[in-house]
Amino acid sequence: MAQEDGPERLRQGQEHLTTTTEQGRFCVACCTCGWRGPARRARSQARTDAAGHSAAL
Repeated sequence: MAQEDGPERLRQGQEHLTTTTEQGRFCVACCTCGWRGPARRARSQARTDAAGHSAAL
């Protein structure tokens, strides 16, 4: 089975890098692995979602 490269699968040894993106009145946490958090009105909550994703790995 071929291994996929792309947002869903990081190459071995790469770290997850999270960011937050504004979408209208909402803020969404995103990761280089393709993960996206729920849309939040509070930027602080989106940052908490991103930190939780990174810590879970």
